[in-house]
Amino acid sequence: MPAVVPLRPDFDATNLRLVAKRCPDSRQTRRLLALAAVYDGMSRAEAAKVGGMDRQTLRDWVHRFNEEGMDGLTNRKGAGRPRMLSDEQMKELGEIVETGPDPAVDGVVHWRRIDLKRVIEERFDVVYSERGISRLLAELDFAHISARPQHPRQDERIIAAFKKTSPTRSRRI
Repeated sequence: MPAVVPLRPDFDATNLRLVAKRCPDSRQTRRLLALAAVYDGMSRAEAAKVGGMDRQTLRDWVHRFNEEGMDGLTNRKGAGRPRMLSDEQMKELGEIVETGPDPAVDGVVHWRRIDLKRVIEERFDVVYSERGISRLLAELDFAHISARPQHPRQDERIIAAFKKTSPTRSRRI
């Protein structure tokens, strides 16, 4: 049977539970509680069940905790495919979206994903899908906002006449 990996001596179960109580990340909280159970003397298999993981996964988290402390218990961003636009191009795209289209040049009055896809292909020679454009916009902190639809022949006077108003109630004395 392999040797048990010891936990850092500079932490204890009480401290980990206090940190877990204030932690906004639920995954990190589960890991902290599993490690607190280990500090309390629970077997590694039982402590892994507390954290909703298997014993080997707990062992991996113990290694990261020993090396990096509580910050090691957070999820790391996966390697994944790198973004095809550079940081400078992303900044320029943000400015393009912020300033809006020029109807004479771009042929549209507001940006749609398909229009931005065309602009990115023309300016940066990079091809994205419409869904990829959504991810880029989310990374730039842009949100989809749509206007409330209005009928073209809507008349404000007629709408005001049909609005429900409550009759004035007399006060009892």
